[in-house]
Amino acid sequence: MKFALFPGCKIPYFVPQYETSMRMVLKELDVELEDIEFNCCGYPVRNLHERSYVLSSARILALSEGRNLGILTPCKCCYGSLKKAQYLLENHPNLRDEINELLAEEDLKYEGRIEVKHLLSVLFHDVGLEAIKEKITNPYEGLKIATHYGCLKIATHYGCHALRPSKVVQFDDPLAPTLFDRLVEITGAVSVDWPLKLQCCGNPLWGKNDALSLDLSVKKIEDAAKSEAHALCVACTYCQIQFDTVQKEHIAGRASKVTIPSILYPQLLGLAMGMEPGALGMDRNKIKSDNVLEFVSSSAE
Repeated sequence: MKFALFPGCKIPYFVPQYETSMRMVLKELDVELEDIEFNCCGYPVRNLHERSYVLSSARILALSEGRNLGILTPCKCCYGSLKKAQYLLENHPNLRDEINELLAEEDLKYEGRIEVKHLLSVLFHDVGLEAIKEKITNPYEGLKIATHYGCLKIATHYGCHALRPSKVVQFDDPLAPTLFDRLVEITGAVSVDWPLKLQCCGNPLWGKNDALSLDLSVKKIEDAAKSEAHALCVACTYCQIQFDTVQKEHIAGRASKVTIPSILYPQLLGLAMGMEPGALGMDRNKIKSDNVLEFVSSSAE
Protein backbone atom coordinates (compact mmCIF):
# COMPACT_ATOMS: atom_id res chain seq x y z
CA MET A 1 0.00 0.00 0.00
CA LYS A 2 1.59 3.24 -1.15
CA PHE A 3 0.56 6.90 -1.23
CA ALA A 4 2.04 10.24 -2.18
CA LEU A 5 2.35 12.19 1.06
CA PHE A 6 1.10 15.76 1.12
CA PRO A 7 1.90 17.13 4.60
CA GLY A 8 0.83 20.69 3.82
CA CYS A 9 2.68 23.88 4.76
CA LYS A 10 1.86 24.20 8.47
CA ILE A 11 2.97 20.81 9.78
CA PRO A 12 6.74 21.04 9.10
CA TYR A 13 7.06 24.30 11.04
CA PHE A 14 4.22 24.42 13.56
CA VAL A 15 3.41 20.75 14.28
CA PRO A 16 6.36 18.59 13.14
CA GLN A 17 5.45 15.94 15.71
CA TYR A 18 2.33 15.21 13.68
CA GLU A 19 4.37 14.05 10.68
CA THR A 20 6.91 12.26 12.88
CA SER A 21 4.30 10.20 14.72
CA MET A 22 2.30 9.57 11.54
CA ARG A 23 5.34 8.19 9.70
CA MET A 24 6.18 5.86 12.59
CA VAL A 25 2.66 4.48 12.85
CA LEU A 26 2.20 4.03 9.09
CA LYS A 27 5.55 2.28 8.75
CA GLU A 28 4.51 -0.22 11.41
CA LEU A 29 1.25 -0.77 9.50
CA ASP A 30 3.10 -1.35 6.19
CA VAL A 31 1.88 1.84 4.53
CA GLU A 32 4.56 3.30 2.27
CA LEU A 33 4.81 7.04 1.67
CA GLU A 34 6.48 8.75 -1.28
CA ASP A 35 7.66 12.31 -0.77
CA ILE A 36 6.91 14.59 -3.72
CA GLU A 37 8.00 18.22 -4.08
CA PHE A 38 4.57 19.76 -3.69
CA ASN A 39 3.40 23.36 -3.50
CA CYS A 40 0.77 24.86 -1.16
CA CYS A 41 -2.76 23.49 -1.65
CA GLY A 42 -4.08 27.04 -2.03
CA TYR A 43 -6.17 27.03 1.14
CA PRO A 44 -4.99 30.50 2.30
CA VAL A 45 -6.30 32.15 -0.91
CA ARG A 46 -9.39 30.00 -1.41
CA ASN A 47 -11.77 32.84 -0.59
CA LEU A 48 -9.67 35.53 -2.26
CA HIS A 49 -8.94 34.21 -5.76
CA GLU A 50 -10.62 30.92 -6.63
CA ARG A 51 -8.69 30.23 -9.83
CA SER A 52 -5.33 30.58 -8.06
CA TYR A 53 -6.53 28.23 -5.34
CA VAL A 54 -7.78 25.63 -7.84
CA LEU A 55 -4.55 25.85 -9.85
CA SER A 56 -2.49 25.23 -6.71
CA SER A 57 -4.51 22.13 -5.79
CA ALA A 58 -4.69 20.90 -9.40
CA ARG A 59 -0.90 21.00 -9.68
CA ILE A 60 -0.61 18.77 -6.63
CA LEU A 61 -3.17 16.37 -8.06
CA ALA A 62 -1.42 16.30 -11.45
CA LEU A 63 1.97 15.60 -9.88
CA SER A 64 0.51 12.62 -8.00
CA GLU A 65 -1.27 11.37 -11.11
CA GLY A 66 2.08 11.39 -12.90
CA ARG A 67 3.28 8.84 -10.36
CA ASN A 68 0.00 6.89 -10.35
CA LEU A 69 -0.31 7.43 -6.61
CA GLY A 70 -3.27 8.51 -4.52
CA ILE A 71 -2.66 11.31 -2.04
CA LEU A 72 -2.56 10.89 1.74
CA THR A 73 -2.70 14.08 3.79
CA PRO A 74 -2.80 14.43 7.59
CA CYS A 75 -4.12 18.02 7.36
CA LYS A 76 -7.91 18.30 7.16
CA CYS A 77 -7.75 21.81 5.69
CA CYS A 78 -5.52 20.51 2.89
CA TYR A 79 -7.84 17.52 2.54
CA GLY A 80 -10.87 19.78 2.21
CA SER A 81 -9.08 22.04 -0.28
CA LEU A 82 -7.93 19.19 -2.51
CA LYS A 83 -11.35 17.52 -2.43
CA LYS A 84 -13.11 20.78 -3.27
CA ALA A 85 -10.71 21.43 -6.16
CA GLN A 86 -11.42 17.94 -7.51
CA TYR A 87 -15.15 18.61 -7.23
CA LEU A 88 -14.88 21.93 -9.08
CA LEU A 89 -12.70 20.48 -11.82
CA GLU A 90 -15.07 17.56 -12.36
CA ASN A 91 -18.20 19.70 -12.46
CA HIS A 92 -16.92 22.74 -14.36
CA PRO A 93 -15.37 21.65 -17.69
CA ASN A 94 -14.44 25.19 -18.72
CA LEU A 95 -12.52 25.71 -15.49
CA ARG A 96 -10.80 22.36 -15.98
CA ASP A 97 -9.71 23.31 -19.51
CA GLU A 98 -8.40 26.65 -18.29
CA ILE A 99 -6.45 25.06 -15.45
CA ASN A 100 -4.99 22.39 -17.73
CA GLU A 101 -3.78 25.09 -20.13
CA LEU A 102 -1.81 26.58 -17.27
CA LEU A 103 -0.53 23.19 -16.09
CA ALA A 104 0.63 22.40 -19.63
CA GLU A 105 3.34 25.03 -19.21
CA GLU A 106 4.99 22.50 -16.85
CA ASP A 107 4.01 19.48 -18.97
CA LEU A 108 1.37 18.56 -16.41
CA LYS A 109 -2.28 17.63 -16.85
CA TYR A 110 -5.10 16.95 -14.42
CA GLU A 111 -7.17 13.95 -15.49
CA GLY A 112 -9.04 13.03 -12.31
CA ARG A 113 -7.51 9.57 -11.96
CA ILE A 114 -6.54 9.52 -8.29
CA GLU A 115 -8.17 9.68 -4.86
CA VAL A 116 -7.35 12.10 -2.07
CA LYS A 117 -7.57 10.55 1.39
CA HIS A 118 -7.11 11.87 4.89
CA LEU A 119 -4.88 9.93 7.27
CA LEU A 120 -7.89 8.73 9.29
CA SER A 121 -9.63 7.44 6.16
CA VAL A 122 -6.55 5.45 5.18
CA LEU A 123 -6.31 3.93 8.65
CA PHE A 124 -10.01 3.10 8.82
CA HIS A 125 -10.81 2.01 5.26
CA ASP A 126 -7.49 0.88 3.76
CA VAL A 127 -5.55 -0.52 6.72
CA GLY A 128 -8.64 -1.55 8.70
CA LEU A 129 -9.45 -1.80 12.39
CA GLU A 130 -8.49 -5.46 12.67
CA ALA A 131 -5.02 -4.87 11.22
CA ILE A 132 -4.52 -1.96 13.61
CA LYS A 133 -5.78 -4.01 16.55
CA GLU A 134 -3.15 -6.66 15.83
CA LYS A 135 -0.45 -4.02 16.37
CA ILE A 136 -1.81 -2.83 19.74
CA THR A 137 0.60 -4.10 22.40
CA ASN A 138 -0.04 -1.59 25.19
CA PRO A 139 -3.76 -0.74 25.20
CA TYR A 140 -5.06 2.07 27.37
CA GLU A 141 -6.86 1.19 30.57
CA GLY A 142 -9.36 3.73 31.89
CA LEU A 143 -8.51 6.62 29.52
CA LYS A 144 -11.35 8.89 28.39
CA ILE A 145 -10.80 10.87 25.18
CA ALA A 146 -12.87 13.78 23.85
CA THR A 147 -12.61 13.44 20.09
CA HIS A 148 -12.97 16.71 18.07
CA TYR A 149 -15.13 15.77 15.16
CA GLY A 150 -12.66 5.64 27.24
CA CYS A 151 -11.34 4.24 30.73
CA LEU A 152 -8.75 6.76 29.28
CA LYS A 153 -11.54 9.16 28.32
CA ILE A 154 -10.82 10.96 25.07
CA ALA A 155 -12.82 13.80 23.50
CA THR A 156 -12.49 13.45 19.73
CA HIS A 157 -12.52 16.65 17.66
CA TYR A 158 -13.40 15.88 14.04
CA GLY A 159 -12.55 19.26 12.53
CA CYS A 160 -14.80 21.09 10.08
CA HIS A 161 -13.09 20.42 6.76
CA ALA A 162 -13.36 16.65 7.06
CA LEU A 163 -17.13 16.78 7.46
CA ARG A 164 -18.38 19.74 5.45
CA PRO A 165 -19.51 20.12 2.71
CA SER A 166 -20.31 16.42 2.95
CA LYS A 167 -21.07 15.86 -0.75
CA VAL A 168 -17.59 17.13 -1.57
CA VAL A 169 -15.36 15.64 1.14
CA GLN A 170 -17.27 12.36 1.65
CA PHE A 171 -15.38 11.60 4.87
CA ASP A 172 -18.15 10.52 7.24
CA ASP A 173 -21.72 11.33 8.23
CA PRO A 174 -21.50 15.11 8.87
CA LEU A 175 -24.18 15.03 11.58
CA ALA A 176 -23.31 11.77 13.34
CA PRO A 177 -19.73 10.77 12.50
CA THR A 178 -18.23 7.67 14.08
CA LEU A 179 -15.02 6.93 12.14
CA PHE A 180 -12.67 8.85 14.44
CA ASP A 181 -14.32 7.52 17.59
CA ARG A 182 -13.87 3.93 16.43
CA LEU A 183 -10.21 4.56 15.65
CA VAL A 184 -9.74 5.97 19.16
CA GLU A 185 -11.52 3.07 20.83
CA ILE A 186 -9.39 0.47 19.02
CA THR A 187 -6.56 1.69 21.30
CA GLY A 188 -8.50 0.76 24.43
CA ALA A 189 -9.42 4.38 25.23
CA VAL A 190 -13.02 5.50 25.63
CA SER A 191 -14.30 8.18 23.24
CA VAL A 192 -16.70 10.30 25.27
CA ASP A 193 -19.85 11.94 23.94
CA TRP A 194 -19.83 15.72 24.41
CA PRO A 195 -22.28 18.42 23.24
CA LEU A 196 -19.81 20.63 21.33
CA LYS A 197 -18.00 17.76 19.64
CA LEU A 198 -18.76 18.95 16.09
CA GLN A 199 -18.36 22.69 16.67
CA CYS A 200 -15.48 24.63 15.08
CA CYS A 201 -12.26 24.93 17.10
CA GLY A 202 -12.03 28.65 16.29
CA ASN A 203 -8.73 28.60 14.40
CA PRO A 204 -10.07 29.98 11.08
CA LEU A 205 -10.83 33.21 12.96
CA TRP A 206 -7.38 33.49 14.56
CA GLY A 207 -5.68 36.62 13.24
CA LYS A 208 -9.01 38.03 12.05
CA ASN A 209 -11.14 38.10 15.19
CA ASP A 210 -9.01 36.76 18.03
CA ALA A 211 -11.63 37.39 20.70
CA LEU A 212 -14.24 35.29 18.93
CA SER A 213 -11.65 32.63 18.08
CA LEU A 214 -10.70 32.31 21.75
CA ASP A 215 -14.34 32.28 22.81
CA LEU A 216 -15.07 29.31 20.56
CA SER A 217 -12.00 27.46 21.83
CA VAL A 218 -12.72 28.14 25.50
CA LYS A 219 -16.27 26.81 25.14
CA LYS A 220 -15.00 23.62 23.52
CA ILE A 221 -12.24 23.12 26.07
CA GLU A 222 -14.63 23.63 28.99
CA ASP A 223 -17.20 21.33 27.38
CA ALA A 224 -14.63 18.57 26.86
CA ALA A 225 -13.54 18.93 30.48
CA LYS A 226 -17.15 18.68 31.68
CA SER A 227 -17.42 15.39 29.81
CA GLU A 228 -14.64 14.13 32.14
CA ALA A 229 -12.27 13.58 29.22
CA HIS A 230 -8.62 13.26 30.12
CA ALA A 231 -7.57 14.74 26.77
CA LEU A 232 -8.71 16.03 23.42
CA CYS A 233 -7.67 14.03 20.38
CA VAL A 234 -7.28 15.70 16.99
CA ALA A 235 -6.14 14.78 13.49
CA CYS A 236 -5.98 18.26 11.99
CA THR A 237 -3.05 20.67 11.86
CA TYR A 238 -5.08 23.80 12.54
CA CYS A 239 -7.11 22.22 15.33
CA GLN A 240 -3.94 21.07 17.09
CA ILE A 241 -2.46 24.56 16.80
CA GLN A 242 -5.62 25.98 18.36
CA PHE A 243 -6.03 23.43 21.15
CA ASP A 244 -2.33 23.14 21.96
CA THR A 245 -0.36 26.29 21.07
CA VAL A 246 -3.16 28.86 21.33
CA GLN A 247 -4.55 27.24 24.49
CA LYS A 248 -1.10 27.28 26.10
CA GLU A 249 -0.19 30.84 25.12
CA HIS A 250 -3.52 32.67 25.17
CA ILE A 251 -6.15 30.67 27.07
CA ALA A 252 -4.66 28.63 29.91
CA GLY A 253 -4.88 30.57 33.16
CA ARG A 254 -6.44 33.60 31.47
CA ALA A 255 -9.66 33.20 29.52
CA SER A 256 -10.46 29.90 31.20
CA LYS A 257 -9.61 28.16 34.44
CA VAL A 258 -9.74 24.83 32.64
CA THR A 259 -6.78 23.29 30.79
CA ILE A 260 -7.00 20.03 28.88
CA PRO A 261 -4.16 18.54 26.81
CA SER A 262 -4.59 17.89 23.11
CA ILE A 263 -2.94 14.81 21.63
CA LEU A 264 -2.57 13.97 17.94
CA TYR A 265 -4.16 10.71 16.89
CA PRO A 266 -0.95 9.05 15.62
CA GLN A 267 0.61 9.86 19.00
CA LEU A 268 -2.32 8.23 20.80
CA LEU A 269 -2.11 5.20 18.52
CA GLY A 270 1.68 5.01 18.62
CA LEU A 271 1.74 4.82 22.42
CA ALA A 272 -0.76 1.95 22.32
CA MET A 273 1.50 0.24 19.76
CA GLY A 274 4.36 0.34 22.26
CA MET A 275 6.30 3.27 20.81
CA GLU A 276 8.30 5.62 23.00
CA PRO A 277 6.78 9.04 23.80
CA GLY A 278 9.94 10.86 22.72
CA ALA A 279 10.01 9.11 19.36
CA LEU A 280 6.41 10.22 18.78
CA GLY A 281 7.28 13.84 19.51
CA MET A 282 5.19 14.04 22.68
CA ASP A 283 7.70 16.52 24.08
CA ARG A 284 6.84 18.92 21.23
CA ASN A 285 3.25 19.30 22.43
CA LYS A 286 2.92 22.65 24.22
CA ILE A 287 0.54 21.33 26.88
CA LYS A 288 2.04 18.18 28.30
CA SER A 289 -0.12 15.08 28.13
CA ASP A 290 1.74 13.03 30.72
CA ASN A 291 -1.64 12.11 32.22
CA VAL A 292 -2.32 10.02 29.10
CA LEU A 293 0.82 7.96 29.74
CA GLU A 294 -0.56 6.91 33.12
CA PHE A 295 -3.24 4.88 31.36
CA VAL A 296 -0.92 2.92 29.05
CA SER A 297 -0.80 -0.71 30.13
CA SER A 298 2.57 -2.44 30.37
CA SER A 299 1.56 -5.08 27.82
CA ALA A 300 -1.46 -6.57 26.10
CA GLU A 301 -3.36 -9.21 28.01
